Order: sequence, then structure tokens, then C-alpha cells
Amino acid sequence: MLNQRLENILKLVNQAQKISVNALATQLDVSVVTIRKDLTLLESRGLLRREQGVAVVNQPDDLNFRLAQHYDAKQRIALAAAELVADDSTIMIESGSTCALLAAALGDQQKHVTIITNSYYIANYVAQYPFLEVFVLGGQYQPTAQVGVGPLTQQLLMNFHVQHLFVGTDGYEATTGFSSRDIQRNEVVQAMATRADQLTILTDSTKFQRPSLIHQFRLDQVTRVITDTALAPSVATALKARVRLQTV
Repeated sequence: MLNQRLENILKLVNQAQKISVNALATQLDVSVVTIRKDLTLLESRGLLRREQGVAVVNQPDDLNFRLAQHYDAKQRIALAAAELVADDSTIMIESGSTCALLAAALGDQQKHVTIITNSYYIANYVAQYPFLEVFVLGGQYQPTAQVGVGPLTQQLLMNFHVQHLFVGTDGYEATTGFSSRDIQRNEVVQAMATRADQLTILTDSTKFQRPSLIHQFRLDQVTRVITDTALAPSVATALKARVRLQTV
């Protein structure tokens, strides 16, 4: 979990796209040495890139770019989701930046958890945590998202059954529910949902502003939604009537 100064650095870099070490030190009222150490840590986590004397956001097609957007809200969502996961349990996690932070939160809490996922990115992201055991579903490799998709992935899912499935989403519309921008990933996450007792959607509030390409889940298929407090009151009211809504 990032401390407040690290979160502030991340916000400034995301806003400016490119900002000098000296400017960060001035705005945060700390030494240049401190900023350089902080940037080293943030770069090691894949949240930004360093160039000569400056910090730069990741490229938009980089998964770490998505991870760094609205990072503080996603971190709060991930921590709330981690409270639902008991020690010595097995869960399923679909690809997504907030899902990656959930996996890391479980590792930080030293919970003994088995994670079933189609995300090679998530498996890599939590590789340093000794208490987490990760099973990665094979299939057709989708390099941009670093996930397994296709019929083989769906077939492998039939071997598992879990209590909790955690997924991200790309969009929302009041009448149809949640939506995804990728057809193959969407097919896998829908198959995952058939192998879990409870489906929890983890997403920051920006995803509630418009629908995405393809239908993902109706509201009656969703057990719980965890999002941030910037969610529009009208959307929150509608969601509370249909699912368990938690804003953090």
C-alpha cells in the first residue's frame, strides 16, 4: 500500500503526464533525494517511468498505465474486497487493475489464499508473496491484456468451483447492467461466473459514466459492487435496490 506522499506523486505525474524531479520536490516540500527514492519505488511497481530528471506516465496500452489511473480509489476498493476473503480460502480473480491490487492486498495481509485466474499479469504481480498460491488458466494468450482466453480457458474453468469471484468492468448502463470492451475476455469472465457462488465487481466510479462494447452481466447476476465514494447519488440509489453496494 502506498503512503500519502507516494499517492500524491502518482497524482501529479498522471495529471502532468511528465514532470521534473525538482518540480515534484517543490510541490511536495521534500528533498530531491526523497523524491528520487520515491520514484524508484513507484517505478519498481510499474506505476510510472523515469527518464533523465523527470517522471513520466506509462504508455496507454501498458497494463501498468491502467493500474496507475485512480490508484488511490482502486487501492481502497481492493482493501475492502480483501476483507471478504477468509484465510485458507480459494478465490477466482479475473484480469483487471483493481483485481491485481486485491491480490497484492491479500499478499500484504499474509493471508493463505489460493487464486485461480486467467491473468498472467496478476500472477506476475503477486509472485513475491509466499502465502499466495496462484493457478493460471491456460488458453490462447492475449498479449495486450496478458490473459488466457478462448475455448480451452473456458474448458479448464469447469474443473473449479469457488465461493468468490472478483472481476473488473469497462462500463455500465442502468437498464442492461455491466459491459466489457473485449469479446474474448468477456466470454471467459462469464464462464467464470458459472463456477462461483458470489460475483463481486470491483471498479472505480468512472466506469459508471457510459456503457462499453458488449454486455457483461445483468444486475441480477451480480452479488456485490465495491466502488469509490465519487459514484453519482442517482446511480448509487439504483444499485442499492438491486445489489449489495459498498462505497469506500
